[in-house]
Amino acid sequence: MSELLPNLESLFSIWYPLSLVIIYLGAIISLAEGINRRIGTDAEFTRKIVHIGSGNVILIAWWFNLPSWVLISASFIASLIALISYFFPILPSINSVGRKSLGTFFYAVSIGVLTDWFWTTQPQYTAIGILVMAWGDGMAAIIGQNFGQHSYQIWGVKKSWEGSLTMMGVGFLITSIILFVTGESIDLIVIVSLIVAFLVTVLEAFSKWGIDNLTVPLGSAIIAFYLTYLYH
Repeated sequence: MSELLPNLESLFSIWYPLSLVIIYLGAIISLAEGINRRIGTDAEFTRKIVHIGSGNVILIAWWFNLPSWVLISASFIASLIALISYFFPILPSINSVGRKSLGTFFYAVSIGVLTDWFWTTQPQYTAIGILVMAWGDGMAAIIGQNFGQHSYQIWGVKKSWEGSLTMMGVGFLITSIILFVTGESIDLIVIVSLIVAFLVTVLEAFSKWGIDNLTVPLGSAIIAFYLTYLYH
């Protein structure tokens, strides 16, 4: 009986936060699908609800210190669902962007890659990569579409300077908050956050096929990691 209790506690420590993640993601997707199908709002807006909301899952995982295999497994499952939805529109709130894009697939893949690289020893860089992508790209799209007045185009994909500046600002803010929480010095926080913010803005501008959903999270995490390492 005494040997069984630690095993039960170990299972509970995984399944409790995992159940919170499942419930949270289910609520986010259900909300987006409901808005998409009943209210008929712009599909890109509802997709960004899922985009931003799903990224916040990393905070739950970080708080409860979920093992890396859980996140990598979730990344694999999400990648598979994203591919199916790409070819068969079973979830309009995920892939309905008015153009063919593998962005959701790349987004899911980036979570698995960042988890494999950083999660066990330095989870803050996984969080930086995912949250910069989730909030930066999500808010850039929303601001750009609704308030963008000054547009430019790269590889046939239209962007706005308002959206790009939003990406830069959010990238700086997310990186700063996470580095501050993990106890880095103010001068390092400012320098690293500025460089990351500039980098992700450039990477987000090159978003053909949704590739920015891979380059932005990987690029922001790698740059933040190496700059912090060099500083120390």
